[in-house]
Amino acid sequence: MSSAFSIVFVPRIVLLLLVTWAGNAQLSPNFYSSTCPQFGSIVGDAVRSAVSGDARMGASLLRLHFHDCFVNGCDASVLLDDTPTLTGEKTATPNRNSLRGFEVIDDIKDQLERACPGVVSCADILAVAARDGVVESNGPSWTVALGRRDSTTASLSGAQSDLPSPSSDLDGLISDFSRKGFTASEMVALSGAHTIGQTRCLLFRDRIYNEANTINSTFAISLQANCPRTGGDNNLAPLDNVTPNVFDNNYYQNLQQQRGLLHSDQTLVSRADTAAQVNGYATSSATFFNDFANAMVRMSNLDPLTGTQGQIRANCRRIN
Repeated sequence: MSSAFSIVFVPRIVLLLLVTWAGNAQLSPNFYSSTCPQFGSIVGDAVRSAVSGDARMGASLLRLHFHDCFVNGCDASVLLDDTPTLTGEKTATPNRNSLRGFEVIDDIKDQLERACPGVVSCADILAVAARDGVVESNGPSWTVALGRRDSTTASLSGAQSDLPSPSSDLDGLISDFSRKGFTASEMVALSGAHTIGQTRCLLFRDRIYNEANTINSTFAISLQANCPRTGGDNNLAPLDNVTPNVFDNNYYQNLQQQRGLLHSDQTLVSRADTAAQVNGYATSSATFFNDFANAMVRMSNLDPLTGTQGQIRANCRRIN
């Protein structure tokens, strides 16, 4: 990261963090400084190893955190397995056969339980692992306030209804994010998470066959061999086919060329104000990185459980 970028980036995010932490007085970046000083290095080393072995993992960890926070807040409910007495969120349509990275979180939790038993929440692991996954994909960093606790419940219905759809139009996306307290501008910045990762044919089939007016024809044809009109639902394609494993601003450059893979990606240029923001990010990766990091700070602080709420799970997949 260049020194020039740092000069631009630091003051704006510090101001935002001061506001955010004031609203979550029980969260602090130093929450584990005395009770588990190894926390940061354990998470960072594990994520670095995971991304080194599987370049998609940075995107997978980021998506896990997003799908957690958008359903009843950042409480690690997305990690819970189904049991006879609890229905988790993993089988919700947006999550089923889609979310991944659970084993990385399990490994981090196992290491932390050996180093600092009963101290670090799964929700905090998710928040920091998402940040570190972006960093390991050459993206920006941000300071994560800590002290979240883990839920003892999950919401399958919330996971079905609250997560934005890949087929959403712009108004739908703005509405979905507004319900969580985000502006349209923050939604456009957070959509840049699609600069890394892959998605299934099932989710972009309609776009590549039925949206001729908003998709580059060469791009559409290039995808059709691996995503036929019938069958191949789980075949994968990169969300950014230029630099699929590098966190950069190519996602927005793709949108300028009608090469957004999902309908919910390309729709960002369907209105003048959001299109102007897309153009700005396509021109300046520093601006995108800054705005994305600021929005991720807000994302990671959605309705956390703190104090005596919830619990610190010993195993992220089940309540104590």
